Amino acid sequence: MAQIINMPKEGITVESCLVGAWRKEVGDPVAEGDVLFDYETDKAAFECLSNTAGVLLHKFYAEGDEAAVLTPVAIVGEAGEDVSPLIAEAYAAAPAEAVAEEAQDDDGGGDSDSDDDRDEIPGETDQTDDETDTGSIKISPRARSLAEEQGVDVSLVSPTGPGGRILEADVIAAINAGAQDADGDEDEDEGVLAAYTDPEESEESEESEESEESEESEESEESEESEEFEESEESEESRADEAMYADEQFSKIRTVIGKTMVASLQRSAQLTNHHSFDATSILGMREDFKATPEAAGYTGVSVGDIILYVVSRLLVKHPEINALVADTGVRKYYTVNLGFAVDTPRGLMVPTIFGAEKMSLREISGEVRELAAAAREGSISPDKLTGGTFTVSNLGATGVEVFTPIINPPQAAIAGISGIVDRVRKGAGGSIEVYPSIGVSLTYDHRAVDGAPASRFAQELCEALAGFSWKTLALEPENE
Repeated sequence: MAQIINMPKEGITVESCLVGAWRKEVGDPVAEGDVLFDYETDKAAFECLSNTAGVLLHKFYAEGDEAAVLTPVAIVGEAGEDVSPLIAEAYAAAPAEAVAEEAQDDDGGGDSDSDDDRDEIPGETDQTDDETDTGSIKISPRARSLAEEQGVDVSLVSPTGPGGRILEADVIAAINAGAQDADGDEDEDEGVLAAYTDPEESEESEESEESEESEESEESEESEESEEFEESEESEESRADEAMYADEQFSKIRTVIGKTMVASLQRSAQLTNHHSFDATSILGMREDFKATPEAAGYTGVSVGDIILYVVSRLLVKHPEINALVADTGVRKYYTVNLGFAVDTPRGLMVPTIFGAEKMSLREISGEVRELAAAAREGSISPDKLTGGTFTVSNLGATGVEVFTPIINPPQAAIAGISGIVDRVRKGAGGSIEVYPSIGVSLTYDHRAVDGAPASRFAQELCEALAGFSWKTLALEPENE
């Protein structure tokens, strides 16, 4: 008996997912546990496994579509089984606009074409597929309109859009390259400017062409060879121009990152204060962790872990910094849900260490490694990427000397950690000392926090990091 496969729900905060590549096509055999398709939330990527065996009979969505969680995505059953009642049932339960879209894309209620790519390139929106005498050709409305206007045979146009779709730029390139029109006549090699010639000028041009026909018949072979060379050269230049750029659709996570960062800057009054601290002590502790027998259990703890540990201890004393901001007020927290930025192949992610102020340095270090690995692998739960009350963004490993971090809304502040830089200062007897310095940049929302309290927090943080020692760790519960 056929069964509907629903879009899985990954975490309590996820409402919809983006359908990725289908691993099975309609008609393919499916074993229980087989991967049917990839999907992604705004934070992570997953695989949808079949909970039954049989044959893939129907796909409700194509690659690139967005589907609400727990809604039908596919049907698996016995070969030849009639699944029209299940399809009708799914349509009846779906929102009206979703039914309309599916009816338009489904080609009469049959199997969804696996090649229907609904990705969009900026400037090429509301794309649809057209059927021509040469078969199924995917072309955007703007590209189709230009091709019809200029008499370009779209079957001769090389597509560069997602899923083999012809874009307006492809039609322009074809015009410039002298693509043949629908009647088989070759366009003049005047480039895309020919598309916008004045009608009167076009008539004069036609008369001129007729008078020049006799002259053309008297051209020498040398002239013809020259023209062929010029056409070839122009075609090569056109191909070179096409290779100079590539359109790339934003992934869901990049779209979310972009919207979040723009909203953060537009809706909050952000100001950044830059500080630094002497990193001699913290770097010395890091070496002790690696080399001293007394450091048993601290192997693998990084400078970044130490910074997160110290931040978690200090934030409980500054609830105005450890806070979330709304238009009507501020919610101050007395527990620290500490976010830390992680660079992943899919984009920036910010996992959260919940209750960090209660965790030891070893526990924080272990949690950082576990969450960062899950984020990079794309297997992290979306619930682990929300709920933060403060964020630390550490770019020290990239050699950044100073930067301005953007607040992760609705948080009130974020700390940016820079790389190690050698600085000089006046020592005993007027001597010059060179010491390692690490920059700390605190960005805060001026709606909730004024400059003085924000600066005091940053100053205390730098002092605590500069004075980090074994004495600091002596108060940890596991060391008592």
